[in-house]
Amino acid sequence: MIPVPSRRLLLIVAALIPVAAMAGPLPVFWPVCVLGLAGVGLLAAIDLLAGPRAADFPIVTAPPVIRATRDRPATIHLVVPPGGGQVNALRLALALPSLVRSERQVVDVAWPAGGRPALVDWPCVGLRRGRWQIGPVALEADSPWGFWQLRRRQEIAAEIRVYPNLFSERRQLAALFLNRGQSGIARRRMVGRGRDFERLREYQPGDSYDEVHWKATAKRGRPVTKVFQIERTQEIYVVIDASRLSARPVTVDGRLMTTLERHITAALVLLLAASRQGDRFGLVVHDARLRTFLRASNGALHYGACREAVHAMEPAENTPDFGELFATLRMRLRRRALLVFLTDLSDPLLAEDFTRHVRLIARQHLVLVNQIRVPGVEPVFTRPVAGEADLYDRLAGHFQWREARDTAARLQPLGVAARLLDHERLASDLVSQYLQVKGRQAL
Repeated sequence: MIPVPSRRLLLIVAALIPVAAMAGPLPVFWPVCVLGLAGVGLLAAIDLLAGPRAADFPIVTAPPVIRATRDRPATIHLVVPPGGGQVNALRLALALPSLVRSERQVVDVAWPAGGRPALVDWPCVGLRRGRWQIGPVALEADSPWGFWQLRRRQEIAAEIRVYPNLFSERRQLAALFLNRGQSGIARRRMVGRGRDFERLREYQPGDSYDEVHWKATAKRGRPVTKVFQIERTQEIYVVIDASRLSARPVTVDGRLMTTLERHITAALVLLLAASRQGDRFGLVVHDARLRTFLRASNGALHYGACREAVHAMEPAENTPDFGELFATLRMRLRRRALLVFLTDLSDPLLAEDFTRHVRLIARQHLVLVNQIRVPGVEPVFTRPVAGEADLYDRLAGHFQWREARDTAARLQPLGVAARLLDHERLASDLVSQYLQVKGRQAL
């Protein structure tokens, strides 16, 4: 506990300064000055001794985890039990990390009647995705005569988890967030007979021999045919590259953020769309090693697990190991699935390594590779050229665009589709790809 002189004590001492100044030329004021200072010191000492002790301060508690969305208002709920001893009025301040903003600085705690604890709601806004430690808490109480302000610092075991803001994508994907089943999403006619067994029925003219269930035919003594249904539940995995190139900056709504931030936001939107469609969805995060692998499932709890796995993910400083990644995916994924890769293959060596190892999974799974288009990476004459200097500036972007197109051409014979997407429409383009695959029954 730290005692701090209050404004009242400072004003009293300040009033004695002119008397002390006059005691020099006028010695008659010397006894008055000495008695005044001694009296004030004695009263201040008595007030300090009669004030609350450290044990009298309440122990402030908060939920161990506070969940918030980036740039959206959140509230930290603090519980302050009644103080003991001389603590009748209390002021509270909460230290927050620099990336969590709050307009509130200090709050006066008022305890309700009946000895119940006080509930303090501390509003805040998370400015960046991640996991941030809260605290400490500073408590301040007045001494009985108001000469001192007694302060105590208290650690608090709580953290605030700031999740990606998916509300910024709602204008492009409003229909997906309306809880109306399939309404708002373009329907596609399902073709083919499907591969999921549904039931048995009597043989009808025109049924193929491969549709006959021979065991049931022998048992019943008459031809029986198998009926299949189109697969409604499919598996989709989003594979996020969190290696060194994911730290490249992009600008969204005037704010600078990393490519990984856009990948995570778009991945969560895509998983939410898969959940609305009734499919099973999983998540993979890698750099030089496999950092996260969540097997495909469905439901709100599984989506929450995916969100928890990536909300504090930061770019690594190493290079991705695609050989190990594809070998792991081939070993763990037994059922055919849609694999949506969010990566950066602008490095020719990485693109060559990806093309060489993707063969391990391309024959079994449907692979889509998506990269964020860096501003200026486009054909040189997409827009009118302003001059000679502008032409040379655009040549670099043209060569990068050409390399990306060559990489896509090398992947196409393997059945892998590679695209460059604008980061502003990354989430909506991923959902469109997914719905097109589902509509064509490509899985």
